[in-house]
Amino acid sequence: MLRKRDAANKELGLTGDEPEDQLIAHMVEHPTLLQRPIGVYRGRAAIGRPPEKLLELVGDG
Repeated sequence: MLRKRDAANKELGLTGDEPEDQLIAHMVEHPTLLQRPIGVYRGRAAIGRPPEKLLELVGDG
């Protein structure tokens, strides 16, 4: 769920292999690091890129 090409990511030098709590703390401080949109349906989630991924999420439910 980490945007690897984001400027904040490059500035912070994140790889995505950091501990989950550390990544979440960075995402709270730099929301642009978070892939979006995120769809949540019936306890499952998917990143909506491409938008068809959200249709798949709802269709599987």
